[in-house]
Amino acid sequence: MPDKPPQDSEIVFAPARDLVRRLVERELSAEELMTRYLDRIEAVNPKVNAIVTLHPEAALDGARAADAALTRGEAPGPLHGLPIACKDLTLTRGMRTTFGSPIYSDFVPDLDDLYVERLRAAGAIIIGKTNTPEFGAGSQTFNAVFGATRNPWATDRTCGGSSGGAAVAVACGMLPLADGTDMGGSLRNPASWTNVVGFRTSPGRVPVWPRTTLYDPLSVAGPIGRRVEDVALLLSAMVGPDRRVPLSMDTPGSRFREPLVRDFKGTRIAWSPTLGGYPVDPAVRDVCGAAVGRFGELGCAVEEADPDLTDVDEIFQTLRAFAFAMSHETHIRDHREALKDTVIWNTEQGLALGVMDVAHAEVKRAALFDRLVEFFDRFDYLVCPTTQVPPFSVDTDWVREIDGVELGTYVDWMASCYTITVTGCPSISVPAGFTSDGLPIGIQIVAPPKCDFEALQLAHAYEGVARFADRRPPP
Repeated sequence: MPDKPPQDSEIVFAPARDLVRRLVERELSAEELMTRYLDRIEAVNPKVNAIVTLHPEAALDGARAADAALTRGEAPGPLHGLPIACKDLTLTRGMRTTFGSPIYSDFVPDLDDLYVERLRAAGAIIIGKTNTPEFGAGSQTFNAVFGATRNPWATDRTCGGSSGGAAVAVACGMLPLADGTDMGGSLRNPASWTNVVGFRTSPGRVPVWPRTTLYDPLSVAGPIGRRVEDVALLLSAMVGPDRRVPLSMDTPGSRFREPLVRDFKGTRIAWSPTLGGYPVDPAVRDVCGAAVGRFGELGCAVEEADPDLTDVDEIFQTLRAFAFAMSHETHIRDHREALKDTVIWNTEQGLALGVMDVAHAEVKRAALFDRLVEFFDRFDYLVCPTTQVPPFSVDTDWVREIDGVELGTYVDWMASCYTITVTGCPSISVPAGFTSDGLPIGIQIVAPPKCDFEALQLAHAYEGVARFADRRPPP
């Protein structure tokens, strides 16, 4: 596997911050850059099926408009001229949004999600949509509308999900950056399996509107990129308060464009290889166990320790089912025949809940959060594997067994991510290395509640010593 791409593809793999600088300084036109990315998509996307809706003429028109704006002397935004394809769960005005479901195969919204509005305002050019599982259910990106997205490191393997199309598009140099969403690992799992960076932000860091519920700390939006600095750049355009979203935070986007460099000497890190006893494939244990030593190179004090995650499985399964019932009750009633079995199962689990089931889950979640706050009195960060298994066959819908342990539901194999979801802590997956057969594995850095910038800082420092950011999938 080559460490560097061929010379003619260097521009599409360049850091996003560098591309913006070159565009603003007129070293490169937005039209030329867009043409390079569209050529790359034409060459690579048929092999991996990551970008499922594409508007090339509109993309070129947007690029020409970006160039004209510079000529007129208009101030460029932080994402000036960069192409972005949004996850197909995300509303994009005038652009088909299917949610990976035959029910919505021809749906074209007349408004943008809030953070899509913000990406446009920051100068990004929305060129299409990236693939996702049906309604984002499960960490394997396939659906009846577009089929499966394949892992570029081994096209017979899954890329994970549900932001699988986004991660693959970025890994292959078809996009410089991509957005995604995450409930049980949907930004982190595909990042882990494609050698890119995926950041599950704190609830409310990226305000989501329109929204189903007023307070939802489970599902968040966030960025994917090849480098931590680029993830921070995209995040800077997505964050900021909105009065329609009570959880939204006041921190301005400019905070995430500040330098990430920091001295980590003496930083206390808890290394939890199994998060208290979840099964982990030996290949993942080996890669992540070796990667932990990189934190010592930064001067960190690493100690093996598990947070107290008592009741976390019950909490997540209950609240996830509750969310599915709210979102899919009418789909079950009116379009049951069009839904995949896991969406039906999860929705019916939610419809069967009683009020006290949800109440008990919330009480237990509050207690778990208190225990995590105490844990972070002892440690500055928690580090653990992002996934429990390496990328599996693209023809397998979900993992039934890990290291001899049988699993009961289609989300059990994602416990290393969904447990962190329940805590409400920001978590970022960064490349940790490769298995003996060349498959990428990520490691997860978890920061205390609301410490998103601090999570990015450690991820950036780790990236500098691990040096996987420039590894490319085979051509």
